[in-house]
Amino acid sequence: MSVAFKKLGISASLLQSLNELDIVSPTEIQQQAIPLLLKNETDVVALAKTGTGKTAAFGLPLLQLINTNENHVQAVILAPTRELGQQIFSNLTAFSKYLPEVNSISLCGGTSIKPQIQELKQATHIVVATPGRLIDLIQRKAIDLSKTSFLVLDEADEMIAILKESIDEIIAEMPKKRRTFLFSATLSGAIKQLVQNYLLKNVVTISADMETVGNQQIEHQYIVVEAIEKLDVLMHFLNSREGEKAIIFCKTKAAVNKLAKNLAINRFSSGALHGSLTQGIRDRIMGQFRENHISILVATDLASRGIDVSDVSFVINYHLPDTYENYVHRSGRTARAGATGLSLTILQPEEEVEIADFEKELGLHFTKIEKPSGNSIEANNTILWAKKIFKTKPNHEIEIAVKQKVKSIFHHLTKEELIEKLLAQQYLQMKPEPAEKPVKKNKK
Repeated sequence: MSVAFKKLGISASLLQSLNELDIVSPTEIQQQAIPLLLKNETDVVALAKTGTGKTAAFGLPLLQLINTNENHVQAVILAPTRELGQQIFSNLTAFSKYLPEVNSISLCGGTSIKPQIQELKQATHIVVATPGRLIDLIQRKAIDLSKTSFLVLDEADEMIAILKESIDEIIAEMPKKRRTFLFSATLSGAIKQLVQNYLLKNVVTISADMETVGNQQIEHQYIVVEAIEKLDVLMHFLNSREGEKAIIFCKTKAAVNKLAKNLAINRFSSGALHGSLTQGIRDRIMGQFRENHISILVATDLASRGIDVSDVSFVINYHLPDTYENYVHRSGRTARAGATGLSLTILQPEEEVEIADFEKELGLHFTKIEKPSGNSIEANNTILWAKKIFKTKPNHEIEIAVKQKVKSIFHHLTKEELIEKLLAQQYLQMKPEPAEKPVKKNKK
């Protein structure tokens, strides 16, 4: 059993689950939050970096505070995205293995609402929900929040930025005498306003290593390229770290789809993740990423919430994020569970001036790295070309007579000679065509 968690006040049933999950030492935010939440007295604002165990910081106390003699909804955990909601629910399920009397359910969008309505007819103590789906259930009168004792807002900075009206509507359904736990990676002006509007005056604020907002184990780099060079430079970097797991962030769904398509054409093992995909497709892609069937995930900011994968080696900002908070959340997808990681931002020349603002606001240092030379890019594209040939499946619809004629042309060449000729042809195709010389006109 974990002595450290026991000292925080965690019950024997939860300690048994933590032991089986090999969770032995509480993180700093867990050390601060768990005893405070278990006291059952105040509202709490908890500031902690991504990947520091925030789910256990509020999940373990909530599971312990549930009164199983009462069958109504006692705790609501709101998450801004389906992925994060499902991740929280999965963790709660694992934590409560030896608390079978506590019933938690997931009420996230992207799946059929009818099974959720049926599930709510049973005794339900904890719901993990996305705001949109929860409002839908409230409007259908499928859920009653009038006796809710606890409200958790996870990734509150993202929630308030995108879903403020939804939160207002949900909170209006809850009793004023409740405890609210707000977890965020940053303390923005919007978060301060939310605290002022919805939390008690005696709210307690705690923070874990927030003197620098970003994870100390992450190296922050940027590279400046022209727009036309962006894809080639990205593929050069990815090829240099082949086999490592990575997440690439784009601003829009269209950009995600376009980049994922280009990576697929160049035979990179990748998948796209954004809000317009069905939940089934998103779950399948995340499963492939976790199980190493694909090594690169191309995602939007909103869809990225809840990507809790411990072995992501680096993240790439293919587009500069719109907010400082988004940079924190993006970079926080790497260097999880004590590992080290890299966050690389690919900038266009006019964007470089913004780096100083990011450094000042987040207390981080960005290192500029030089872009690869033209020769290096050319060599990398040639390697990608060779890989495409290697991975291309034979076309069995080509006529045999055509195949025989082609074979006869190459018949006298050795393997080495054929490769040399193919490479020479590839380099000829990559060289830009010389500009036409202007025709000189005879002067009269």
